[in-house]
Amino acid sequence: MSDSFPDRLCVNPASPYYDADLLAKGIGIRFKGEEKTNVEEYCISEGWVRLAVGKAVDRKGNALTIKLQGPVEPFFQHEEDPA
Repeated sequence: MSDSFPDRLCVNPASPYYDADLLAKGIGIRFKGEEKTNVEEYCISEGWVRLAVGKAVDRKGNALTIKLQGPVEPFFQHEEDPA
């Protein structure tokens, strides 16, 4: 399996940065050294993540998000689990 991640990835199927095959492999995100589980979108080169804010949704049913700046480190989740 390749260790390369796309520069930008989104979990929303309507986004041009959505990649179902890559998301099915189980990608985790470390933001500022802390693992985040509520990431909706990230960009490595620009150094930001969009995090879901609670269970609130907009009128189209998409999660409300907040954009935070900082170092972004994607990883494959199954590699973190001990064998």
